[in-house]
Amino acid sequence: MTKLRELRRRPVGLLAGNVVARVAALVVLALGTLLVGRTGGPAAVGIFTLLRVIPSLIGVMVSCGLPGATTYFLAGPDRGDRQLPMTIVAMATAGGIVGTLIWTAFVPIAGDLLFPGLSVGLLLLAGVTVLTQLFVATVKSCSQGSDDLPGANLVIFNEEFLFLPAYGVLWLAGARGYLPIVAGLLLTDLATCALAWTRLARRGLFEQARRPSLALARSISAYGWRAQVGGVMTLLNLRLDFIVLQLMAGPAVLGVYAIASKVAELIKVPGMALTYVLYPLFARQGPVKAAASARRMMVRAGIGIAVAVVPLVLLAGPLIPSAYGSAFTGAVTPAQIIAIGLVLEGVAGVISGFLYGTGRPGLNSWATGVGLVLTVVLDLLLIPRAGAIGAAAASAVAYMATSLALMWMFWKVTRVERPRLDTAKAMGG
Repeated sequence: MTKLRELRRRPVGLLAGNVVARVAALVVLALGTLLVGRTGGPAAVGIFTLLRVIPSLIGVMVSCGLPGATTYFLAGPDRGDRQLPMTIVAMATAGGIVGTLIWTAFVPIAGDLLFPGLSVGLLLLAGVTVLTQLFVATVKSCSQGSDDLPGANLVIFNEEFLFLPAYGVLWLAGARGYLPIVAGLLLTDLATCALAWTRLARRGLFEQARRPSLALARSISAYGWRAQVGGVMTLLNLRLDFIVLQLMAGPAVLGVYAIASKVAELIKVPGMALTYVLYPLFARQGPVKAAASARRMMVRAGIGIAVAVVPLVLLAGPLIPSAYGSAFTGAVTPAQIIAIGLVLEGVAGVISGFLYGTGRPGLNSWATGVGLVLTVVLDLLLIPRAGAIGAAAASAVAYMATSLALMWMFWKVTRVERPRLDTAKAMGG
Protein backbone atom coordinates (compact mmCIF):
# COMPACT_ATOMS: atom_id res chain seq x y z
CA MET A 1 0.00 0.00 0.00
CA THR A 2 2.86 2.38 0.79
CA LYS A 3 4.37 1.73 -2.63
CA LEU A 4 0.98 2.30 -4.27
CA ARG A 5 0.56 5.63 -2.49
CA GLU A 6 4.04 6.68 -3.59
CA LEU A 7 3.25 5.81 -7.18
CA ARG A 8 0.05 7.85 -7.00
CA ARG A 9 1.81 10.83 -5.50
CA ARG A 10 4.70 10.74 -7.94
CA PRO A 11 2.90 12.30 -10.93
CA VAL A 12 1.61 15.07 -8.64
CA GLY A 13 5.12 15.82 -7.43
CA LEU A 14 6.50 15.74 -10.95
CA LEU A 15 3.71 18.01 -12.14
CA ALA A 16 4.36 20.46 -9.32
CA GLY A 17 8.07 20.52 -10.11
CA ASN A 18 7.42 21.17 -13.78
CA VAL A 19 4.91 23.90 -13.03
CA VAL A 20 7.40 25.59 -10.69
CA ALA A 21 10.10 25.39 -13.37
CA ARG A 22 7.79 26.82 -16.03
CA VAL A 23 6.52 29.62 -13.79
CA ALA A 24 10.08 30.50 -12.78
CA ALA A 25 11.10 30.46 -16.45
CA LEU A 26 8.21 32.74 -17.36
CA VAL A 27 9.11 35.13 -14.56
CA VAL A 28 12.69 35.22 -15.77
CA LEU A 29 11.52 35.61 -19.37
CA ALA A 30 9.32 38.50 -18.28
CA LEU A 31 12.35 40.09 -16.65
CA GLY A 32 14.38 39.53 -19.82
CA THR A 33 11.62 41.00 -21.96
CA LEU A 34 11.33 43.91 -19.53
CA LEU A 35 15.09 44.47 -19.77
CA VAL A 36 14.98 44.42 -23.58
CA GLY A 37 11.89 46.64 -23.59
CA ARG A 38 13.36 49.21 -21.22
CA THR A 39 16.66 49.42 -23.10
CA GLY A 40 15.37 49.07 -26.66
CA GLY A 41 11.62 49.80 -26.63
CA PRO A 42 8.71 47.85 -28.14
CA ALA A 43 10.52 47.30 -31.46
CA ALA A 44 13.38 45.51 -29.70
CA VAL A 45 10.84 43.30 -27.88
CA GLY A 46 9.33 42.38 -31.24
CA ILE A 47 12.70 41.40 -32.71
CA PHE A 48 13.60 39.51 -29.52
CA THR A 49 10.34 37.56 -29.74
CA LEU A 50 10.80 36.58 -33.39
CA LEU A 51 14.40 35.45 -32.80
CA ARG A 52 13.13 33.08 -30.14
CA VAL A 53 10.49 31.60 -32.45
CA ILE A 54 11.65 31.37 -36.07
CA PRO A 55 15.08 29.67 -35.62
CA SER A 56 13.48 27.07 -33.35
CA LEU A 57 10.72 26.41 -35.87
CA ILE A 58 13.23 25.89 -38.68
CA GLY A 59 15.31 23.49 -36.58
CA VAL A 60 12.33 21.37 -35.57
CA MET A 61 11.04 21.14 -39.14
CA VAL A 62 14.37 20.25 -40.72
CA SER A 63 15.11 17.60 -38.05
CA CYS A 64 11.81 15.82 -38.82
CA GLY A 65 10.34 16.71 -35.44
CA LEU A 66 13.22 15.18 -33.50
CA PRO A 67 12.48 16.84 -30.12
CA GLY A 68 8.88 15.62 -30.18
CA ALA A 69 9.88 12.04 -30.99
CA THR A 70 12.88 11.76 -28.66
CA THR A 71 10.81 11.45 -25.49
CA TYR A 72 8.66 8.62 -26.87
CA PHE A 73 11.66 6.56 -27.97
CA LEU A 74 13.62 7.04 -24.74
CA ALA A 75 10.58 6.25 -22.56
CA GLY A 76 8.74 3.71 -24.74
CA PRO A 77 9.41 0.25 -26.16
CA ASP A 78 12.80 1.18 -27.71
CA ARG A 79 14.33 2.61 -24.54
CA GLY A 80 16.83 -0.24 -24.18
CA ASP A 81 18.34 0.21 -27.66
CA ARG A 82 21.91 1.46 -27.11
CA GLN A 83 22.06 2.89 -30.64
CA LEU A 84 19.34 5.35 -29.67
CA PRO A 85 21.44 8.04 -27.85
CA MET A 86 23.97 8.53 -30.67
CA THR A 87 21.23 8.37 -33.30
CA ILE A 88 19.47 11.25 -31.56
CA VAL A 89 22.69 13.29 -31.35
CA ALA A 90 23.49 12.63 -35.02
CA MET A 91 20.00 13.69 -36.12
CA ALA A 92 20.19 16.89 -34.05
CA THR A 93 23.58 17.74 -35.53
CA ALA A 94 22.50 17.11 -39.12
CA GLY A 95 19.21 18.94 -38.69
CA GLY A 96 20.84 21.93 -37.03
CA ILE A 97 23.50 22.32 -39.72
CA VAL A 98 21.02 22.03 -42.59
CA GLY A 99 18.64 24.43 -40.83
CA THR A 100 21.39 26.99 -40.37
CA LEU A 101 22.27 26.74 -44.07
CA ILE A 102 18.61 27.27 -44.99
CA TRP A 103 18.49 30.35 -42.75
CA THR A 104 21.65 31.68 -44.38
CA ALA A 105 20.22 31.18 -47.87
CA PHE A 106 17.04 33.10 -47.09
CA VAL A 107 18.57 36.00 -45.12
CA PRO A 108 18.84 38.29 -48.19
CA ILE A 109 15.18 37.57 -49.09
CA ALA A 110 13.32 37.72 -45.77
CA GLY A 111 15.71 39.69 -43.56
CA ASP A 112 14.30 43.16 -44.21
CA LEU A 113 10.72 41.94 -44.02
CA LEU A 114 10.86 40.14 -40.68
CA PHE A 115 13.88 41.76 -39.02
CA PRO A 116 14.07 45.44 -40.04
CA GLY A 117 17.08 47.14 -38.53
CA LEU A 118 19.26 44.03 -38.27
CA SER A 119 22.43 44.02 -40.35
CA VAL A 120 23.27 41.05 -42.55
CA GLY A 121 26.06 40.13 -40.14
CA LEU A 122 23.68 39.99 -37.18
CA LEU A 123 21.17 37.97 -39.19
CA LEU A 124 23.86 35.46 -40.11
CA LEU A 125 24.90 35.22 -36.45
CA ALA A 126 21.27 34.70 -35.51
CA GLY A 127 21.19 31.78 -37.96
CA VAL A 128 23.55 29.82 -35.71
CA THR A 129 20.75 29.69 -33.14
CA VAL A 130 18.88 27.31 -35.45
CA LEU A 131 21.53 24.74 -34.49
CA THR A 132 21.82 25.73 -30.84
CA GLN A 133 18.06 25.94 -30.21
CA LEU A 134 17.58 22.51 -31.75
CA PHE A 135 20.20 21.09 -29.39
CA VAL A 136 18.49 22.77 -26.44
CA ALA A 137 15.11 21.29 -27.45
CA THR A 138 16.67 17.86 -27.99
CA VAL A 139 18.53 17.71 -24.67
CA LYS A 140 15.35 18.77 -22.92
CA SER A 141 13.48 15.88 -24.54
CA CYS A 142 16.31 13.48 -23.70
CA SER A 143 15.98 14.43 -20.04
CA GLN A 144 12.21 14.08 -20.19
CA GLY A 145 12.31 10.67 -21.83
CA SER A 146 15.12 9.20 -19.71
CA ASP A 147 13.20 9.72 -16.44
CA ASP A 148 15.12 12.85 -15.47
CA LEU A 149 12.31 15.38 -15.26
CA PRO A 150 14.27 17.48 -12.74
CA GLY A 151 16.98 17.77 -15.40
CA ALA A 152 14.38 18.75 -17.99
CA ASN A 153 13.05 21.36 -15.57
CA LEU A 154 16.55 22.81 -15.27
CA VAL A 155 16.72 23.19 -19.05
CA ILE A 156 13.33 24.90 -19.08
CA PHE A 157 14.57 27.36 -16.48
CA ASN A 158 18.14 27.85 -17.75
CA GLU A 159 17.14 28.60 -21.33
CA GLU A 160 15.35 31.69 -20.00
CA PHE A 161 17.43 32.59 -16.93
CA LEU A 162 20.86 32.53 -18.55
CA PHE A 163 19.81 35.22 -21.02
CA LEU A 164 19.78 37.79 -18.21
CA PRO A 165 23.50 37.62 -17.33
CA ALA A 166 24.45 37.18 -21.01
CA TYR A 167 22.52 40.29 -22.07
CA GLY A 168 23.67 42.25 -19.02
CA VAL A 169 27.35 41.51 -19.57
CA LEU A 170 27.11 42.41 -23.25
CA TRP A 171 25.31 45.66 -22.44
CA LEU A 172 27.86 46.61 -19.79
CA ALA A 173 30.62 45.83 -22.28
CA GLY A 174 29.21 48.47 -24.61
CA ALA A 175 27.07 46.43 -27.00
CA ARG A 176 24.02 48.36 -28.15
CA GLY A 177 21.12 47.98 -30.55
CA TYR A 178 20.23 44.41 -31.49
CA LEU A 179 23.71 42.94 -30.94
CA PRO A 180 23.21 42.06 -27.23
CA ILE A 181 19.89 40.37 -28.12
CA VAL A 182 21.35 38.14 -30.84
CA ALA A 183 24.61 37.36 -29.04
CA GLY A 184 22.81 36.93 -25.72
CA LEU A 185 20.44 34.32 -27.17
CA LEU A 186 23.37 32.42 -28.70
CA LEU A 187 25.39 32.42 -25.47
CA THR A 188 22.31 31.32 -23.53
CA ASP A 189 21.82 28.30 -25.80
CA LEU A 190 25.47 27.28 -25.56
CA ALA A 191 25.54 27.48 -21.76
CA THR A 192 22.22 25.64 -21.41
CA CYS A 193 23.41 22.84 -23.70
CA ALA A 194 26.73 22.45 -21.90
CA LEU A 195 25.07 22.05 -18.50
CA ALA A 196 22.29 19.73 -19.69
CA TRP A 197 24.34 17.36 -21.86
CA THR A 198 26.94 17.06 -19.09
CA ARG A 199 24.21 16.08 -16.62
CA LEU A 200 22.82 13.43 -18.98
CA ALA A 201 26.29 11.99 -19.60
CA ARG A 202 26.86 11.71 -15.84
CA ARG A 203 23.52 9.93 -15.48
CA GLY A 204 24.64 7.31 -17.97
CA LEU A 205 22.71 8.20 -21.10
CA PHE A 206 25.74 7.39 -23.26
CA GLU A 207 26.98 4.33 -21.36
CA GLN A 208 27.67 1.49 -23.81
CA ALA A 209 26.25 3.71 -26.55
CA ARG A 210 26.65 2.33 -30.04
CA ARG A 211 27.00 4.05 -33.38
CA PRO A 212 23.93 5.73 -34.93
CA SER A 213 21.42 3.54 -36.71
CA LEU A 214 19.88 4.59 -40.01
CA ALA A 215 16.91 2.28 -39.46
CA LEU A 216 16.29 3.78 -36.02
CA ALA A 217 16.61 7.28 -37.47
CA ARG A 218 13.89 6.39 -39.97
CA SER A 219 11.61 5.21 -37.16
CA ILE A 220 12.25 8.37 -35.15
CA SER A 221 11.59 10.50 -38.23
CA ALA A 222 8.35 8.66 -38.98
CA TYR A 223 7.04 9.33 -35.49
CA GLY A 224 8.57 12.81 -35.53
CA TRP A 225 6.86 13.79 -38.78
CA ARG A 226 3.48 12.88 -37.34
CA ALA A 227 4.27 14.73 -34.12
CA GLN A 228 5.92 17.59 -35.99
CA VAL A 229 2.80 18.44 -37.93
CA GLY A 230 1.01 19.06 -34.65
CA GLY A 231 4.03 20.71 -33.07
CA VAL A 232 4.52 23.13 -35.94
CA MET A 233 0.81 23.89 -36.06
CA THR A 234 0.82 24.48 -32.30
CA LEU A 235 3.74 26.87 -32.68
CA LEU A 236 1.98 28.57 -35.56
CA ASN A 237 -1.19 28.80 -33.48
CA LEU A 238 0.89 30.42 -30.77
CA ARG A 239 2.99 32.70 -32.95
CA LEU A 240 1.53 33.11 -36.45
CA ASP A 241 -0.21 36.22 -35.21
CA PHE A 242 3.23 37.58 -34.29
CA ILE A 243 4.41 37.30 -37.88
CA VAL A 244 1.18 38.73 -39.34
CA LEU A 245 1.25 41.64 -36.88
CA GLN A 246 4.89 42.31 -37.73
CA LEU A 247 4.09 42.46 -41.44
CA MET A 248 0.87 44.46 -41.13
CA ALA A 249 1.43 46.70 -38.10
CA GLY A 250 5.18 46.79 -37.42
CA PRO A 251 7.42 45.79 -34.52
CA ALA A 252 6.01 48.33 -32.03
CA VAL A 253 2.48 46.87 -32.16
CA LEU A 254 4.00 43.39 -32.09
CA GLY A 255 5.96 44.27 -28.97
CA VAL A 256 2.76 45.33 -27.17
CA TYR A 257 0.94 42.18 -28.29
CA ALA A 258 3.87 39.98 -27.28
CA ILE A 259 3.47 41.22 -23.70
CA ALA A 260 -0.26 40.44 -23.82
CA SER A 261 0.47 36.90 -25.01
CA LYS A 262 3.08 36.28 -22.34
CA VAL A 263 0.73 37.36 -19.56
CA ALA A 264 -2.29 35.41 -20.85
CA GLU A 265 -0.25 32.30 -21.56
CA LEU A 266 0.48 31.92 -17.86
CA ILE A 267 -2.71 29.84 -18.05
CA LYS A 268 -0.96 27.49 -20.46
CA VAL A 269 1.75 26.67 -17.92
CA PRO A 270 -0.12 23.96 -15.97
CA GLY A 271 -1.59 22.56 -19.18
CA MET A 272 1.85 22.28 -20.78
CA ALA A 273 3.19 20.76 -17.57
CA LEU A 274 0.45 18.12 -17.65
CA THR A 275 1.38 17.15 -21.21
CA TYR A 276 5.10 17.21 -20.42
CA VAL A 277 4.88 15.03 -17.31
CA LEU A 278 2.17 12.64 -18.49
CA TYR A 279 3.67 11.99 -21.95
CA PRO A 280 6.52 9.72 -20.72
CA LEU A 281 4.36 8.22 -17.95
CA PHE A 282 1.64 7.24 -20.42
CA ALA A 283 4.30 5.83 -22.77
CA ARG A 284 5.45 3.48 -19.98
CA GLN A 285 1.88 2.52 -18.97
CA GLY A 286 0.67 1.47 -22.41
CA PRO A 287 -2.55 2.62 -24.12
CA VAL A 288 -5.13 0.75 -22.00
CA LYS A 289 -3.95 1.87 -18.56
CA ALA A 290 -3.08 5.31 -19.93
CA ALA A 291 -6.69 5.79 -21.10
CA ALA A 292 -8.00 5.04 -17.62
CA SER A 293 -5.47 7.35 -16.00
CA ALA A 294 -6.25 10.18 -18.43
CA ARG A 295 -9.96 9.85 -17.83
CA ARG A 296 -9.45 10.25 -14.09
CA MET A 297 -7.19 13.29 -14.45
CA MET A 298 -9.19 15.28 -17.00
CA VAL A 299 -11.98 16.49 -14.72
CA ARG A 300 -9.76 17.78 -11.92
CA ALA A 301 -7.27 19.35 -14.32
CA GLY A 302 -10.04 20.97 -16.35
CA ILE A 303 -11.76 22.53 -13.35
CA GLY A 304 -8.51 23.70 -11.75
CA ILE A 305 -7.24 25.56 -14.81
CA ALA A 306 -10.65 26.99 -15.72
CA VAL A 307 -10.89 28.53 -12.25
CA ALA A 308 -7.38 30.00 -12.61
CA VAL A 309 -8.49 32.05 -15.62
CA VAL A 310 -10.61 34.36 -13.44
CA PRO A 311 -7.86 36.03 -11.35
CA LEU A 312 -5.64 36.41 -14.40
CA VAL A 313 -8.35 38.29 -16.28
CA LEU A 314 -8.96 40.53 -13.26
CA LEU A 315 -5.27 41.23 -12.56
CA ALA A 316 -4.18 41.93 -16.14
CA GLY A 317 -5.42 45.54 -15.92
CA PRO A 318 -3.20 46.72 -13.06
CA LEU A 319 -0.36 44.24 -13.65
CA ILE A 320 0.74 45.01 -17.22
CA PRO A 321 1.12 48.82 -17.04
CA SER A 322 2.76 48.57 -13.61
CA ALA A 323 5.35 46.08 -14.80
CA TYR A 324 6.08 47.28 -18.33
CA GLY A 325 5.12 50.95 -18.30
CA SER A 326 2.29 52.98 -19.79
CA ALA A 327 3.51 52.26 -23.34
CA PHE A 328 2.15 48.72 -22.91
CA THR A 329 -1.34 49.62 -21.62
CA GLY A 330 -2.74 48.46 -24.95
CA ALA A 331 -1.76 44.90 -24.03
CA VAL A 332 -4.41 44.60 -21.27
CA THR A 333 -7.50 43.82 -23.37
CA PRO A 334 -5.72 41.36 -25.71
CA ALA A 335 -4.35 39.52 -22.66
CA GLN A 336 -7.82 39.17 -21.16
CA ILE A 337 -9.30 37.90 -24.44
CA ILE A 338 -6.57 35.28 -24.90
CA ALA A 339 -6.93 34.08 -21.30
CA ILE A 340 -10.66 33.43 -21.76
CA GLY A 341 -9.87 31.31 -24.82
CA LEU A 342 -7.62 29.08 -22.68
CA VAL A 343 -10.36 27.97 -20.28
CA LEU A 344 -10.19 24.31 -21.47
CA GLU A 345 -6.41 24.13 -21.39
CA GLY A 346 -6.32 21.63 -18.50
CA VAL A 347 -8.37 19.05 -20.38
CA ALA A 348 -6.32 19.63 -23.54
CA GLY A 349 -3.06 19.13 -21.62
CA VAL A 350 -4.07 15.69 -20.36
CA ILE A 351 -5.36 14.55 -23.75
CA SER A 352 -2.24 15.74 -25.58
CA GLY A 353 -0.05 13.79 -23.16
CA PHE A 354 -2.23 10.71 -23.75
CA LEU A 355 -2.06 10.93 -27.54
CA TYR A 356 1.70 11.46 -27.62
CA GLY A 357 2.37 8.82 -24.98
CA THR A 358 0.31 6.16 -26.72
CA GLY A 359 1.97 6.66 -30.10
CA ARG A 360 -0.81 8.71 -31.70
CA PRO A 361 0.82 12.09 -32.42
CA GLY A 362 -1.03 12.29 -35.72
CA LEU A 363 -4.38 12.60 -33.96
CA ASN A 364 -3.03 15.46 -31.89
CA SER A 365 -1.92 17.05 -35.16
CA TRP A 366 -5.40 16.78 -36.65
CA ALA A 367 -6.92 18.49 -33.62
CA THR A 368 -4.27 21.20 -33.71
CA GLY A 369 -4.97 21.69 -37.41
CA VAL A 370 -8.50 22.82 -36.60
CA GLY A 371 -7.08 25.64 -34.50
CA LEU A 372 -4.49 26.54 -37.15
CA VAL A 373 -7.11 26.92 -39.88
CA LEU A 374 -9.07 29.26 -37.65
CA THR A 375 -5.89 31.16 -36.74
CA VAL A 376 -5.01 31.80 -40.38
CA VAL A 377 -8.50 32.83 -41.44
CA LEU A 378 -9.24 34.99 -38.41
CA ASP A 379 -5.80 36.62 -38.34
CA LEU A 380 -6.20 37.75 -41.93
CA LEU A 381 -9.74 38.97 -41.27
CA LEU A 382 -9.29 40.62 -37.88
CA ILE A 383 -5.72 41.95 -37.65
CA PRO A 384 -6.10 44.54 -40.44
CA ARG A 385 -9.28 45.85 -38.77
CA ALA A 386 -8.50 45.56 -35.06
CA GLY A 387 -4.74 45.08 -34.75
CA ALA A 388 -3.64 43.44 -31.51
CA ILE A 389 -7.21 42.97 -30.27
CA GLY A 390 -8.10 41.16 -33.50
CA ALA A 391 -5.07 38.90 -33.13
CA ALA A 392 -6.12 38.11 -29.55
CA ALA A 393 -9.66 37.23 -30.61
CA ALA A 394 -8.32 34.93 -33.33
CA SER A 395 -6.03 33.20 -30.84
CA ALA A 396 -8.82 32.74 -28.29
CA VAL A 397 -11.14 31.10 -30.82
CA ALA A 398 -8.31 28.88 -32.11
CA TYR A 399 -7.34 27.72 -28.60
CA MET A 400 -10.93 26.85 -27.73
CA ALA A 401 -11.50 24.99 -31.01
CA THR A 402 -8.28 22.98 -30.56
CA SER A 403 -9.33 21.90 -27.05
CA LEU A 404 -12.76 20.79 -28.28
CA ALA A 405 -11.20 18.85 -31.16
CA LEU A 406 -8.83 17.09 -28.72
CA MET A 407 -11.78 16.10 -26.54
CA TRP A 408 -13.48 14.56 -29.57
CA MET A 409 -10.29 12.69 -30.53
CA PHE A 410 -9.97 11.28 -27.01
CA TRP A 411 -13.58 10.10 -27.07
CA LYS A 412 -13.01 8.34 -30.40
CA VAL A 413 -9.83 6.63 -29.26
CA THR A 414 -11.08 5.50 -25.86
CA ARG A 415 -14.23 3.98 -27.35
CA VAL A 416 -11.84 1.39 -28.78
CA GLU A 417 -9.67 1.09 -25.65
CA ARG A 418 -12.55 0.83 -23.13
CA PRO A 419 -13.49 -2.82 -23.84
CA ARG A 420 -9.81 -3.82 -23.51
CA LEU A 421 -9.60 -1.98 -20.18
CA ASP A 422 -12.73 -3.71 -18.87
CA THR A 423 -11.25 -7.07 -19.86
CA ALA A 424 -7.95 -6.26 -18.12
CA LYS A 425 -9.81 -5.33 -14.91
CA ALA A 426 -11.85 -8.52 -15.01
CA MET A 427 -8.61 -10.53 -15.25
CA GLY A 428 -7.10 -8.65 -12.31
CA GLY A 429 -4.74 -6.55 -14.50
